[in-house]
Amino acid sequence: MKVGLTGGLAAGKSTVARWFADAGFTVVDADELVAGLYQAGKSGAEAVADIFGPEVLDSNGNVDHAKLAERVFADGDALEILEERIHPLVREEFSRLAAKARGPVVLEATLLVEAGYAPDFDLVVTVEANPELRVERAVRRGLSEQEARARLEAQADREFREKAAHRILVNDATLEDLRVQVDRLVGEIRATAPTTSP
Repeated sequence: MKVGLTGGLAAGKSTVARWFADAGFTVVDADELVAGLYQAGKSGAEAVADIFGPEVLDSNGNVDHAKLAERVFADGDALEILEERIHPLVREEFSRLAAKARGPVVLEATLLVEAGYAPDFDLVVTVEANPELRVERAVRRGLSEQEARARLEAQADREFREKAAHRILVNDATLEDLRVQVDRLVGEIRATAPTTSP
């Protein structure tokens, strides 16, 4: 069973992912998956070099994230071109990992809905919270209020994620309240696709 896990900045997605992992589910972080694809000789690094030239790679052949960010921000179309090449590679790699997993497998991805991944999953879960509460949490984590609000603006709105989701976890109260929702969902997923404990 494939589960897509998404949510906005500081909504609690990573906490839910950790609890899914504690429940024995295989959890794959999309950012870590991309980082792996950007290593020397991997398909992601080859795609980046093909689009932007070998100068965006470091001396070892890995993608130089600073140089890539510079190119993407300098060209309005560059990000879209990059995503068109990278998203299929992410899907392919996740499918490969999912095929080897025992029990439910979860992809944790901030842009899961925006990237068009939602139809790939048996269950799409989004973690949501009040925007002002999310700003407060992001500031406590070290972002400035301006940075936090800019990131919220850059992400898809809550309604867009909720329309694509099968389940919505609301994290406006305490962690204990969120945990109750997650435990209930874990029970439902296990009933659908039994898994072994870690």
